[in-house]
Amino acid sequence: MSDSPIIGNSPRVTIVGAGRVGSTLAQRIAEKNLADVVLLDIVAGMPQGLALDLLEARGIESHNRQINGTNNYADTANSNIVVITAGFPRKPGMSRDDLLKVNAQIVVNAAKNAIAHSPNAIFIVVTNPLDVMTYLTWQTTGLPRNRVMGMAGVLDSARFETFVALELGVLPADVKAMVLGSHGDLMVPLSRYATVNGIPITELLSQKTIDDLVARTRNGGAEIVELMQTGGAFFAPASATSIMVQSILLNESRLLPMATYLQGEYGLNDVVIGVPCLLGNEGIKKIVEVNINDQERAALQTSAESVRGNITRALEILQET
Repeated sequence: MSDSPIIGNSPRVTIVGAGRVGSTLAQRIAEKNLADVVLLDIVAGMPQGLALDLLEARGIESHNRQINGTNNYADTANSNIVVITAGFPRKPGMSRDDLLKVNAQIVVNAAKNAIAHSPNAIFIVVTNPLDVMTYLTWQTTGLPRNRVMGMAGVLDSARFETFVALELGVLPADVKAMVLGSHGDLMVPLSRYATVNGIPITELLSQKTIDDLVARTRNGGAEIVELMQTGGAFFAPASATSIMVQSILLNESRLLPMATYLQGEYGLNDVVIGVPCLLGNEGIKKIVEVNINDQERAALQTSAESVRGNITRALEILQET
């Protein structure tokens, strides 16, 4: 078997968790014609029904990807990518960290079962609190760090870009931004690096407006939870994850912010946090260290310390169960 996890002409992506994020991601992957999809969930019949629904749309959407629903990890064998979305979503008033106790065991079990059937897979974690769940997945699977990552920075950056575009009345695709740090209130949007067709937003917006947009970005997920009352975001998270899947399967080497295990980069060790990475068919090809100022570095350190504390809590919780 080759060292590359991409095998043959029909790559397979397993999505663990057939909720709103997982089922929307399955749709994105299939309709982009990126891979065959296995949708797994513990609820009997639900992933099978969703898969059948997606299959019935294939002719209309002009693709012929296989989409299978299952409750059995054996059906996920030989997946090139495993995406973990399983877990409880946030409710109004809950932080991502409130989910720590309930989701830690779910993610560990998912990682353990998935790696047993797909030892060559690359893992993408979406379950919150994302940085901690990515650490637990890395530790559980025993994989090298380049093959385990968390989807956060792509989503947070997209939210920042959206709010900048709305403020300026410009095409969203012309706005480029980068958000580092944890997926939560302590994320670090790099406003100095945000541009509209190459023009820094610092030349287009006042500092007060930029600060307001940064604050809204940090609260982006909670804003949707409060509006919906019955769940959280799923369209944008699915789109963000599908971009990562695409970059891996097509070996695009896209420079994307994502949660990864650090070993000295940015002065941080033994913690998972969002930083820019080149993403291709072997997973993370390179962690890119951009120049950050003292204020940004301090914010990133604070973000990392918060994640590290939650990792410790999660490990203690798992030892108790």
